Formats: sequence, C-alpha cells, structure tokens
Amino acid sequence: MTQGGEKLGTTLRGHLFASGETLLCALIWSSSFVGVKAALAYTGPFTVAGLRYFLAFVFLLPWLCRRGRNAFPPTRAQWARFTLMGLTQYTIANGCLFLALQTVSATTGSLALCLVPIPVLLLGFLHLGERPRLLQLLGLVVSIGGSFLFLSPGLEVGTPFSLGVLGIAVVSFSAFPVLGREVARDRAVENVTLTAIPLGIGGGALLILAAVLEGIPHMPLHSWGIILGLAVVNTVVAYLLFNHSLQRLAAVEANVMLNLAPLGTALIAWGALGERLFPIQIAAMFLVIGGAGLVQRRRWIQ
Repeated sequence: MTQGGEKLGTTLRGHLFASGETLLCALIWSSSFVGVKAALAYTGPFTVAGLRYFLAFVFLLPWLCRRGRNAFPPTRAQWARFTLMGLTQYTIANGCLFLALQTVSATTGSLALCLVPIPVLLLGFLHLGERPRLLQLLGLVVSIGGSFLFLSPGLEVGTPFSLGVLGIAVVSFSAFPVLGREVARDRAVENVTLTAIPLGIGGGALLILAAVLEGIPHMPLHSWGIILGLAVVNTVVAYLLFNHSLQRLAAVEANVMLNLAPLGTALIAWGALGERLFPIQIAAMFLVIGGAGLVQRRRWIQ
C-alpha cells in the first residue's frame, strides 16, 4: 500500500472508531429518560440534574488531580470556553429538559433532542467552517424525518410553557458539541479535562440553583442509586466517549448519531417491558439508521 493509501486507511479506521464511540453513547443515553423520570418522582428537576452532573465531576476529580497542572486549561480563553460549555449544556439545557419532563412525556423530550443537529449544523458552519455536503444534508433530513415518524405514536402536544422550555433546551444543547469539537479537534487539552471541568461548572451551578429553589433533597435509597448510575455510566462514561469522538467527527456528524438513542429506548422497553412496536416505527428505524449512515459518508479518495 502506498503512503497515501496507508494514511487513507488510518483516517477511515479512526472515523469508524469515533462513529462507534458515538453509537455507544447513543445506546447509553437511551436509558437516561427512564432513569430521570424515575428520579423525578422523589425530588425536583434541578436537584436531579445538579446531583447527576456534579457527582460525575467528583468521580473525575481524582483522575484530574493526578494529572497535575497539565490537566488544566492553561489560558483564560479556554477557561471561558469551558465555562460556556458547562453553563449551556448542563445548567441551561439539561435544567430546562428536566424541568419540561415534569409535564411532557419522555417521547416528546426525545423528539425535541432529535432536532438538535439542525442548530448544530448552522453553528458548525458559522463557527468551525465545517461545510456539510449535499449527501450529508439529505441524511440529516432523512434522520430527523424518521425520528418524527418513529416517535409520533407517543407524541404529546404539551403546554406552551413546556414547549418553550424544550425550545430553549434544544438551542442550548447545540453549543456544547460545537465548542467541544473546537477544543477536541485542536487537541489543546486532554479528554478528561474537556469532560470534567464543564461538568464541575455546570453541575455546581445547578446544585446552587436547586438548593435555593428546591431545598435539601429527601429521597429513598433506590432513588440515590438511580442518580448514582446516571452520574457514573450515563455521564462520566458517555461524555468521555462523546468528547473523544469529537476529535474525528464533525459536530453535526456526532449529533446525528445521537438520534439513534430513541431507538435504543424503544428496544429497551420492548425487551424489558413488552411494549409493542408499530409497523410504522419499524420502518422509521430504518430511515433514522439510513439517514445517520448518509451523514457519516465521506469522500475518502482524495
């Protein structure tokens, strides 16, 4: 194989590996709605979100400290970027999402998140200069259309307030992958730093907000277990994988892969709870998967 062919093969393998990381994130996050809805039965949304994300930061803190000074961003600009990432992704976006989940179904929340690749596409183009090709745009439309079709049987309209809160969440969620992609692409800091510091900032702000608005939580032991699982698996593991994948994947490529998460939720419910899948949902699965595949296609031959 020529040097160019070797480089092409390495690039392709790296892209496939990063796509696999994002797919695993989608599978992990497919259980998040179930866990969050269960925890919300015992305490408020800001408490659930704050505990989940700040506990994840606490779990990463020893790893971060062992790296010494090199683990922390060396410039004020990076601190500002991480602060923006933490506040938009965790404090605002997830705070609004958890607040909306008190009054809307998990299906409606999932559908709202399926729209995130649209603002991510626009921000990625304007901020990162990542111009999507026509085939990727077609894949984005197919994936979002398939998500609407898949989630339509359980869709609830919701109140104007809850829909407005979900809209804020969608816009806020779009900032994290674009800012994270900018840092990860340049490999200016290591993955643990990129994951931990925004979690500490955003989760800490949520805990302060929760203490003011919701007071000290009083939850049964199993509810603490749910939040612990959300912190370790659905946050620490998943965000380490997602942030690492952003070294290879464009922001919109990574986010479209996450549209597979509702499919995982449905398969969990089908296998564990015996919930039935309609034929239209099975057809929609193929649309979502096919659309995500089109977005991942690249011109590997230079």
